[in-house]
Amino acid sequence: MASLQSPVRLQVVTVSGTTLFAVASQYLGDATQWNRIAKLNGLVDPTIAGTATLQLPAVNASAGNGGILGL
Repeated sequence: MASLQSPVRLQVVTVSGTTLFAVASQYLGDATQWNRIAKLNGLVDPTIAGTATLQLPAVNASAGNGGILGL
Protein backbone atom coordinates (compact mmCIF):
# COMPACT_ATOMS: atom_id res chain seq x y z
CA MET A 1 0.00 0.00 0.00
CA ALA A 2 1.43 3.37 -1.02
CA SER A 3 1.56 6.08 1.58
CA LEU A 4 -0.09 9.37 0.82
CA GLN A 5 1.94 12.47 1.41
CA SER A 6 0.51 15.89 1.95
CA PRO A 7 1.50 18.34 -0.77
CA VAL A 8 4.10 20.90 0.29
CA ARG A 9 2.47 24.29 0.60
CA LEU A 10 4.54 27.25 -0.39
CA GLN A 11 4.42 30.30 1.80
CA VAL A 12 3.68 33.57 0.02
CA VAL A 13 4.86 36.91 1.40
CA THR A 14 4.67 40.48 0.19
CA VAL A 15 7.77 42.56 0.83
CA SER A 16 8.90 46.07 -0.01
CA GLY A 17 12.26 47.81 -0.30
CA THR A 18 14.39 44.90 0.85
CA THR A 19 16.68 42.21 -0.49
CA LEU A 20 16.33 38.50 -1.02
CA PHE A 21 19.16 38.11 1.50
CA ALA A 22 17.00 39.71 4.20
CA VAL A 23 13.92 37.71 3.17
CA ALA A 24 15.89 34.45 3.25
CA SER A 25 17.35 35.31 6.62
CA GLN A 26 13.96 36.15 8.12
CA TYR A 27 11.88 33.33 6.66
CA LEU A 28 14.40 30.54 5.96
CA GLY A 29 16.86 31.26 8.76
CA ASP A 30 19.82 31.52 6.34
CA ALA A 31 20.59 34.55 4.17
CA THR A 32 22.69 32.39 1.81
CA GLN A 33 19.51 30.64 0.70
CA TRP A 34 18.36 33.77 -1.16
CA ASN A 35 19.07 31.92 -4.40
CA ARG A 36 16.31 29.38 -3.65
CA ILE A 37 13.81 32.24 -3.44
CA ALA A 38 15.23 33.81 -6.61
CA LYS A 39 14.97 30.55 -8.56
CA LEU A 40 11.43 29.86 -7.40
CA ASN A 41 10.31 33.35 -8.45
CA GLY A 42 12.31 33.67 -11.68
CA LEU A 43 14.56 36.41 -10.30
CA VAL A 44 18.28 37.05 -10.71
CA ASP A 45 18.69 40.35 -8.83
CA PRO A 46 18.57 40.02 -5.04
CA THR A 47 17.41 43.64 -4.62
CA ILE A 48 13.65 44.16 -4.35
CA ALA A 49 12.74 47.56 -5.78
CA GLY A 50 9.22 48.55 -4.83
CA THR A 51 6.81 45.88 -3.62
CA ALA A 52 6.95 42.22 -4.59
CA THR A 53 4.90 39.15 -3.74
CA LEU A 54 7.20 36.16 -3.42
CA GLN A 55 6.73 32.45 -3.04
CA LEU A 56 9.06 30.97 -0.45
CA PRO A 57 10.43 27.43 -0.56
CA ALA A 58 10.06 25.15 2.43
CA VAL A 59 12.60 25.69 5.19
CA ASN A 60 15.56 23.36 4.67
CA ALA A 61 18.55 23.95 6.94
CA SER A 62 20.82 21.88 4.71
CA ALA A 63 19.92 23.66 1.44
CA GLY A 64 22.47 26.45 1.70
CA ASN A 65 25.16 26.56 -0.96
CA GLY A 66 26.98 29.74 -0.09
CA GLY A 67 24.40 31.89 -1.87
CA ILE A 68 25.66 31.16 -5.37
CA LEU A 69 22.84 31.46 -7.91
CA GLY A 70 22.47 28.42 -10.17
CA LEU A 71 23.83 25.75 -7.81
